[in-house]
Amino acid sequence: MTNKLWFQAGVGIILTLVIIRLFIEVQGIFDPLFIIAGTIFVPLLLGGVLFYLTRPLLYFLENRKFPKWAAILTIVLLIVLVFYLLFAMVGPKVTEQVNSLVDNAPGIINDVEDYAQYLLDQRDRLPDSLEEQINDMSGQIGDRIGDIGGWVVSFLTSFISGVITLVLVPFFLIYLLIDHRKFVPFISGFFSGQRKLWVIKTLKDIDHTLKSYIQGQLFVSFLVGVMLLIGYLIIDLDYALLLALIGMATNVIPFLGPYIAVIPAILIALVQDPIMAVYVAIIMLVAQQIESNFITPNVMGNALDVHPLTVITLILAAGNIAGIWGIILAIPFYAVVKTIIKNIYARRQEIRSTATREV
Repeated sequence: MTNKLWFQAGVGIILTLVIIRLFIEVQGIFDPLFIIAGTIFVPLLLGGVLFYLTRPLLYFLENRKFPKWAAILTIVLLIVLVFYLLFAMVGPKVTEQVNSLVDNAPGIINDVEDYAQYLLDQRDRLPDSLEEQINDMSGQIGDRIGDIGGWVVSFLTSFISGVITLVLVPFFLIYLLIDHRKFVPFISGFFSGQRKLWVIKTLKDIDHTLKSYIQGQLFVSFLVGVMLLIGYLIIDLDYALLLALIGMATNVIPFLGPYIAVIPAILIALVQDPIMAVYVAIIMLVAQQIESNFITPNVMGNALDVHPLTVITLILAAGNIAGIWGIILAIPFYAVVKTIIKNIYARRQEIRSTATREV
């Protein structure tokens, strides 16, 4: 019985749960490690994203006989140049729209409150259960509005933390570009024989999965932002560039991103002209359909091959467990785990086939 796969899997699950339980009981011992990990998490994550974006350029320069230090210096200078050009071309317009939005915010808030009040006035026509839920939601909204001071303090704290993060990101990027080839030999050095070959293959498959996801997702987000900008400009929506950038940024969140992006756009459209809200919804729907049916399959291919129902389940679970970072990282984490499991299964099948052939 101990040779059965279901028995081994059951024992593995039980041992994993026991280890997790023991870890929870003594987690206070590891608090300093959690603090250190939390401090370097975001800079390391952003550095990793930039690494996967710039690694093809590093290989290209090295193939052109560039010394490594010269190739890395060229990449850093190109990154600075790209950000400078983007800021020079887009920054003034975005700043203008942000300032205009801040100046017009009181009027926009009043208009949105008028729309909300109109909808609340119609609640008497709704069923009692639905009316009660609306009353609860309106009370929660009032409580949220009263916490604006806390939001401001939180925003300032996050802004300072963001500045520190931006300072650390280049250091992580440079060291990843310098030492990334040492990672696989270092890990595989703890193994030998066929197991070492399996570890090398698994690490390369994980690397391919992460590369496909990061490069593909950012490229898809860029194309979605361009489509939204074109659509918003066609209908002459106020703050079109700013709203398109918001749409591009939120698109890194699988499945939920487009719906998050459409909320501020619809609010702006309602204030500008109620019929514009319909146009915004149509633009977002068209952009999402093009992205999901044409762009993503051709850009990412079958590198991830995650079912939409699995995506929704992962996002809901990860959001409850780890908040916004859980939502963003759930899909690549799942893809990495899936890659490891597929390699484990393939290795078991190979061992079983070999044993059967020898018999």
